[in-house]
Amino acid sequence: MKFVHNDLLTCPLDQHALQLDGDCLRCESGHAFDVGKQGYVNLLGAADKRSRDPGDDKEMVAARRNFLSDGHYQPIAERLTRLVEPLITRDYIIVDAGCGEGYYLQQLAAQIAVSSAWEPSMIGFDISKWAVQAATRRIATTWLVASNRNIPLAVSSVDCLLSLFGFPVFNSFQSVLKEDGRLLMVDAGPQHLVELRKVIYPEVRRSDSTILQQAYAAGFLQGETSTLQFRTAPLSQLQIHQLLSMTPHLFRATREGKERAARLDQFSVTVDVVFQWLHSGGDT
Repeated sequence: MKFVHNDLLTCPLDQHALQLDGDCLRCESGHAFDVGKQGYVNLLGAADKRSRDPGDDKEMVAARRNFLSDGHYQPIAERLTRLVEPLITRDYIIVDAGCGEGYYLQQLAAQIAVSSAWEPSMIGFDISKWAVQAATRRIATTWLVASNRNIPLAVSSVDCLLSLFGFPVFNSFQSVLKEDGRLLMVDAGPQHLVELRKVIYPEVRRSDSTILQQAYAAGFLQGETSTLQFRTAPLSQLQIHQLLSMTPHLFRATREGKERAARLDQFSVTVDVVFQWLHSGGDT
């Protein structure tokens, strides 16, 4: 894919605007960032890395891509479109923070192309270079390797920010959203994958999240909340492994729990998702 430049891009080192200059992006201070041959730019600063190869590895990205491409989470993508599409106007900017391998942004773009009178600009970024490389093979849009802690976009430039099953940094989100911008949080509900969790854990516990309190502390205002719950078709052993590999449960489960999961076949699970709108503070 060819890299799609966007004028909102900023240098992660000094926040100056980045201009496309041949096969790289440059700011007025002379910082340069090469455009990858796959069609993305790595704007992840050294200070934003917690490891040599941050984020999901190749195997996790492949598992997520294959599972999502099989359509098991298609209802989530459809609900996402129904929530976002009515807001779109001329020159609308949608950013997927923690875009993974690009499934949801691809689905959103495809469905909006059919239903909306306007074509929004879309930007997706993730801390995993392997995820972004996979995303570039889905659609031609602006793909970046970047961190939620240091988003390389102009201040107050984004209309709609998406955080799907991600790790939000609300102060950074506030910085890039317009005064009337919106953040859509998509997270697991209490019954999400409950059947699988009963297999891999000795006891299924419910923990209260403080994520909304963190958002309010950063100045966000609560908006509309909706939920979506459905059961998947029976999943094969491979698909169960893919599903486990794309969740935090891969690291939390005991060895015995993962061994039990590896023996499952034709196993259906509940998908329970919460969609939470948050307003940046200027649109109440």
